[in-house]
Amino acid sequence: MNRSLIGTLAALALSGATLVSVGASSATAATEAGPRSADAAATATAETPTHEKGKAKPKPKPRPKAVTFEGTVALSNCSGAVVKLPGSADRDPALVMSNGHCLEGGFPAPGEVVVDRPSSRTFTLLDARAGDAGTVRATKVAYATMTDTDVSLYEVDATYAEIKKRFGVKPLALAAERPKAGTDISVVSGYWKKRYTCSVDGFVHELREGRWTWKDSVRYTPECQTIGGTSGSPVVDTATGAVVAVNNTGNESGGRCTDNNPCEVDENGRVTVRKGINYAQQSYQITRCVADGNKVDLSLPGCTLPKP
Repeated sequence: MNRSLIGTLAALALSGATLVSVGASSATAATEAGPRSADAAATATAETPTHEKGKAKPKPKPRPKAVTFEGTVALSNCSGAVVKLPGSADRDPALVMSNGHCLEGGFPAPGEVVVDRPSSRTFTLLDARAGDAGTVRATKVAYATMTDTDVSLYEVDATYAEIKKRFGVKPLALAAERPKAGTDISVVSGYWKKRYTCSVDGFVHELREGRWTWKDSVRYTPECQTIGGTSGSPVVDTATGAVVAVNNTGNESGGRCTDNNPCEVDENGRVTVRKGINYAQQSYQITRCVADGNKVDLSLPGCTLPKP
């Protein structure tokens, strides 16, 4: 969980499974026995090639949407975003999404799920150009856990409509579908007011870090070198502008399954370590667990988030 600010400050101060160690810049894995940039450049437009008569031309690649800071937030030690679900109404109390390990009360223990816990935490809301638009305050932690995923959802004291009227800021849409490998993404940190652009490299059956295990995690391509303080940043699909994951960790020094050095474990128990590679937790599952009025309801059909 080195994507929180604490991990970065500490790093600056200190200037039968099979283990596979993979360097961030190497495409070849070495086998041994034994829980960050500006916008992507505009897509170049190439000349359309001549096609044989009767054959359909390939569909052009969608133009990437301009990913801004609008709707992102800065926490005391992490990042986050005001998110709107497919079923959310403008009159609903807004939700702020971040990491479970960014909770003000400390890391939830393995197996622990927080639901409807009072909170008065404040969030600095950013506009499109990363300017401070104002402050919203939580009324409660609607949901948080570090089991299977690493997410927190805060309900705040203003509706989406009120936030738009008072601050001129719109929320980020939370995608209802699972992202695909190869998707171009932007990790948008409200804490650092910085964007990291890369792609979804693939998915991890289990990502283990210290005492925690996360399932079906997103692995970034090496370009996204996220740092402490980027924890909780929304991961935005640049083709749709929708949030598909929440940034949460990365392997700092090549350690195996230790704090700040998560490892990948496949279905057969094979362990892979990728030094310098960073990860996120998918967020589409959240859309199946929120009822009318933006109320978290873990009993809804199709809701797979861990329950208390």
